[in-house]
Amino acid sequence: MDDLVLKTVARLLIPFIQLYGLYVILHGHLSPGGGFAGGVIVAAGFVLYALAFGRSALAAVFPERLSTWLESGGILWYVGLGLVGVFSGGAFLANARAGFPLGPAGRLFSSGLVFLLNLGIGIKVAATIATLFRHLEEE
Repeated sequence: MDDLVLKTVARLLIPFIQLYGLYVILHGHLSPGGGFAGGVIVAAGFVLYALAFGRSALAAVFPERLSTWLESGGILWYVGLGLVGVFSGGAFLANARAGFPLGPAGRLFSSGLVFLLNLGIGIKVAATIATLFRHLEEE
């Protein structure tokens, strides 16, 4: 689609969409949201980019190979963090017992493992939705 208004609006909105998605991911333990919701918002930025500028433009800024790698990396990150608890003598996804520091309540780094899990989930969800959109658009 070659629409100047759509491209201009997309150029203006996409940075804010991506930034808000990262905010939701990083503050998921402090406010409503988290890795899944934030990942969906980040992916919405990629979808808007593809709709405004075309699939080939999206492939140039966010290659499918990178998306696939991030999908795998996100789940490996999650499982790896969970195994830290097991290897430290606790349960899978153990938080303070596994040695993850808990800061003062209400702070960005106050949740120990949860902050890191949200990050991995956000990466996985954003990459998966971008990949799904690519495949749906091909059909």
